[in-house]
Amino acid sequence: MAWWERVGARLRRRVARGADGAPGARDEGPSEWVLVPWLLLASGAAVDVWQGEVAQRWWAAAGLAAFVACYLAAIFVGSAPARRRVAILFLLPAAALACALGSAYGGGWLTLFSLLSLATGVTVRAPAVPPALLGVVAVGVLSAAFGGHPDEVLTVAYSSLLSGAVVAIIRRLIVTVHELHDTRDELTRSAVERERLRFSRDLHDLLGHTMSVVVVKAEAVRRLAPRDPEAALAQAADIEAIGRQALTEIREAVTGYREGSLATELDRARSLLDAAGITAVVRQSGPPLPAQTEALLGWVVREGVTNTVRHSGATRCEIELRTGADEVRLSIVDDGSGGAAGPAGTAGAAGERPAGSSEHGATRPGGGTGLASLTERLAAAGGTLRSGPVGRRGFRLTAALPVDLAAPFPGADVAPGDGAGGGAARQ
Repeated sequence: MAWWERVGARLRRRVARGADGAPGARDEGPSEWVLVPWLLLASGAAVDVWQGEVAQRWWAAAGLAAFVACYLAAIFVGSAPARRRVAILFLLPAAALACALGSAYGGGWLTLFSLLSLATGVTVRAPAVPPALLGVVAVGVLSAAFGGHPDEVLTVAYSSLLSGAVVAIIRRLIVTVHELHDTRDELTRSAVERERLRFSRDLHDLLGHTMSVVVVKAEAVRRLAPRDPEAALAQAADIEAIGRQALTEIREAVTGYREGSLATELDRARSLLDAAGITAVVRQSGPPLPAQTEALLGWVVREGVTNTVRHSGATRCEIELRTGADEVRLSIVDDGSGGAAGPAGTAGAAGERPAGSSEHGATRPGGGTGLASLTERLAAAGGTLRSGPVGRRGFRLTAALPVDLAAPFPGADVAPGDGAGGGAARQ
């Protein structure tokens, strides 16, 4: 293998493994091989040594060789983050050699400060870069001034500051690009996780509610079949319609476009409560609501009624919707076992609390995430959800929302549970 092939293979390994040789590490600046050709800046000094135009030629040659060795050691060692402190040790003798040679010979020897600035830009890390570069410039200016070369002071200052600043800026740009790539990857992972969470919770909610309705209506079919076949057939037809509707909603949940209609959810609530033998009373007042507000309230109706059917043992359920100028309030009240939490007297005194809390009267031991997820969803839209017992028997779920939601519909972020977890919040 030729030498250029070996160099190329090494560079490819560095790109894959990082500057410090550890898998997954990243370079934070230009490769050290990029800085090697900059040694041509010292070609003027090398020509002076070769042609014998300097006093004490061999000492000058030895000093130049030592400076080049320190420069190479600094850039190769300093490019590895784990060895930067060691690389700084090579900068100190390089600075001393540049000061001695530059002040003694001037001319092309003062370009050693540009090389010293390049090595400093590679080795030193923020926030120490500006002071370090200014130190190199100051040493170069003093060496030129007190070495009898005042006409080259500005040239030394300009070239030293520019070379180090360019390397430091390039290194910072590379770091910024790496950070942007990391941020993009993190945003991609976050978006995927949020979509997975939305889909899993949405699907969980849909299947849980649908299966609850199917179970209730199947029980109604079993009870009605011996004495009223026509009513049993009607309930069986409802089961078929519910199944078809569930398939449609699942497809919409997959594409992320499902928004519940409040009127549809109220109709389903009446049907579910009637099938469960619970008297349903629905009251509505006020003007029509925007689609986003209706969609959120539809989730509340679905979750609250499912909890009532599955966990309350109620005989009556009242759903009341009141729309004001700025706020809409939905309450679901049943006469079930909402007040049986904790010791006697404690549940009834607890009153309404934020849904999903663990206070007496607001949750049951082993409560799930249904009402808690609904609370998060309404809070994201600027609303509230509260639940608690009503007297000795009964449970109330109250949702309040702004009529015009300023935030986008948050259904893609958080979906409520399947009613089983939320229903556990009744005790």
